[in-house]
Order: sequence, then C-alpha cells, then structure tokens
Amino acid sequence: MSNRLKGKWALVTGASSGFGAETARQLADMGVNLLLGARREDRLGQVAAECLERGAASAHIHKMDVTRTASVNAFADWAKATAGRVDVLVNNAGGAHGVERVEDGRDDDWEAMFQSNALGILRVTRAVLPLMKPQPGGIILNIGSIAGRVAYEGGSAYCASKAAERSITKSLRLELNGTGLRVGTIDPGMAETEFSVVRLKGDQAKADAVYRGVEPLSAGDVAEAIVWAANRPAHVCVDEILMMCTAQAAPYKVHRVEE
Repeated sequence: MSNRLKGKWALVTGASSGFGAETARQLADMGVNLLLGARREDRLGQVAAECLERGAASAHIHKMDVTRTASVNAFADWAKATAGRVDVLVNNAGGAHGVERVEDGRDDDWEAMFQSNALGILRVTRAVLPLMKPQPGGIILNIGSIAGRVAYEGGSAYCASKAAERSITKSLRLELNGTGLRVGTIDPGMAETEFSVVRLKGDQAKADAVYRGVEPLSAGDVAEAIVWAANRPAHVCVDEILMMCTAQAAPYKVHRVEE
C-alpha cells in the first residue's frame, strides 16, 4: 500500500482510548505528525509516547472537551500554533450513555450524547476547517455507527445522535465540494472498547455480557478502516464504510456461540 500520509498532520479527537487511541497508533506507523485531543491528558500522554515509539514524525497533545466551545476553540488555536495546518481530521470523540427506553430516559444522558456525538463534530470541524482549506486533498472522517442507520429499543437518543452524525457528514460533503477536501463516515457495529462499560455506568459484568459468545470488532479493526480511507489518493473520497463483525447481521441480530 502506498503511504500518502507520511509527514502529514493528523488531528484525532477522543484519542485517549478506544478507536481514537488505536487510530493514532496506526497513523504513527505511517510516519504522521499527530495532534491528539481528549479530556484525559494523562492517557493522552501515554498514547503519544506509544506513537513516537512506533514511528510518528511527532506527537503533540492538548486537553479538549468537544462538548465545550471554548475548549474546542482553544485546541484549534493550539493546533494552529503547533502545526499551522491539518491534513486529516478524525472526529472520533463520543459515546453512549444508558439503555433506557424513552419513557425512562434521563436528560443528562440524552444531552451528553448529542453534545459529543453531534454537536462536538460540528464544533471541532468549524474550528479546524481554516487549517484544512488551504491544503486541497485533506480529509475529514467522522465516526458514526450502525445505530445511525438502524434504530433499536433502548437506543433512541444514541441512534438519533449517530443519525445526526451521518447527516452532518453528508452536508459537509456538499458544502465542501469544490474545495478539494474530502468527507466520509466510518460506521462500526458491535466493537469491544470502553463503549459498553461507559454506556452501562461502569457495570463490567453487564458490559462483558454484551460480547459473550461473539468475536466483536476490535479498536484495531476500526482504526485500520479509518487509516485506509485517509490514505486514498486525493481524487478518491470514501463516502461511507459500514462494518460489522461476521456474527452481527443487525444491531438486534447477533449469532452467539454457547460457551
């Protein structure tokens, strides 16, 4: 595979764990300069150190909370001072909170999901676009979910926030047409990260049960798709990647092997 990313500048949100951290590591393998943002600076530092060991041209970290405009804008100012440009933007920060039906839902869970999964993408993209538009050929990759395509019980707000991500991606693709910038969405199904632990409020036993009898996607599987899409030639835009583990045919249809 040709390496078109070497020496480029990639910005990854939510880079302290899961898809974001693994994407940073795999971009490091390509010799990329990294701008990593997340709320947990200690974890960011660990990821950056691993990236440098793996061959990143450079790895820089700065705290960022995508749910806060001031934090996002401060990060963008730091990125401008540090790099002056961004070639690859991976809008990864987000997550799920709770599995309650609408009648039992909590405002704070709903608001957290829309703030990170939808509004966070808008805030970060708005702040970073001035660093991307002078360099045609760059790419914005938003991390969606199969939940943005197929709704399921107990997932109303999460599904809605990921459907919003998909619409934001499509709108950006139209708005940036003619600039030379590309926009796409990577939509995983069941993947084992911290996702279920967070969604289930730290209940590790329930989180483990989500993946019981199944070999789900890993963070590495999803990161590989992200890096592959980012590494396409400048005239190639990967609009959408929908990926699931072989055992999953839909959010609600998963073949489980008895243990």
